Amino acid sequence: MRLISWNLLRRVGAEAREVAALIEDYRPDLMLMQEATESIAQVTDLCGGWFYRAPMQGRIYGLAVWSPAPLAEPGTVRLPASVMPGRVPPRLALLVEAQGITFANVHLSHGQMLNRLQLRHIARQIDGPAVIVGDYNAVGPIRLRGYRDVGPRQTTCRAGEMVPFRLDRCMVRDLHAHEARVLGRGSSDHHPIVVTLAAAAAEG
Repeated sequence: MRLISWNLLRRVGAEAREVAALIEDYRPDLMLMQEATESIAQVTDLCGGWFYRAPMQGRIYGLAVWSPAPLAEPGTVRLPASVMPGRVPPRLALLVEAQGITFANVHLSHGQMLNRLQLRHIARQIDGPAVIVGDYNAVGPIRLRGYRDVGPRQTTCRAGEMVPFRLDRCMVRDLHAHEARVLGRGSSDHHPIVVTLAAAAAEG
């Protein structure tokens, strides 16, 4: 299964035509998006397929998924949030079931303790083969019981003059990856990542 994940950069970033072009070029089985605005739904007019979007409370963007064929309606998991005043509303993980695998599409908080807490919370909600993928906003290594980091090791985000970071990750359980790479950035401040997955039992 080929998976692409991309933080589109709301409003001023990648548009539906760029998403459609990526789909046409790489033919993913699943395309997961973060910071997707309502207009990204136009991707189905450009390249067909099925699209679902879960908006983030109080924001113009949300988490989205595209598939070449219809899937069961995704679920959402409300994530632990900062108790500090003025922080963004509680974030969600979008749970997508495809080919017997649960995919959690995430755009985690910037706080390094909080985003690790959010990951542990997501992992507790999922049984069986699983993928947690998206914009982790995490710096440094991540340890999550039962999961392995199989995403590309290159940096994936550079905003303005900031030092680039490897923010976009892919962690899996009961699966292995035989392709993981970073794609061209396009109009976003994040590079898409592509990962090709297979059942762990097929290894060796």
